[in-house]
Amino acid sequence: MLICHCNLITQREIEQTIVSLLAEDPWRLIVPATVYHALQKRGRCCGCFPNVVETIIRVTEEFHSHSGSTESDSVTFLDRVRGLRGQYGSDRHEGRKKDHRAA
Repeated sequence: MLICHCNLITQREIEQTIVSLLAEDPWRLIVPATVYHALQKRGRCCGCFPNVVETIIRVTEEFHSHSGSTESDSVTFLDRVRGLRGQYGSDRHEGRKKDHRAA
C-alpha cells in the first residue's frame, strides 16, 4: 500500500526501515523524520505523517513482543504516545475544516 504519495513510499518500505532502525537500537526514539532520513527522502506535504506514526507504533510493538523484552517497558511508553496524540490533536485532520475538499 502506498503511504506517501509525494515520495512514492510504500508501507512495506516504511516497516522495513523501522525494523532496521530498531535492530540497531531497540529503544531508539523513531519519528517520521527519522524514517524519511533513513530512506533518503524528506516530507513534502507531510499529510502521510499520521499514518507513519501509526505504522511506527504498530511495528515497534511487534518488534518488542518478538524480541522478548518485557511488556511493561514498551506498553507503558506506547500508551503514553497514544495519549499525547489525542491530547495534541490527532483528530484535527491537519487543520482542515470539516467541509474541506481536495478537488
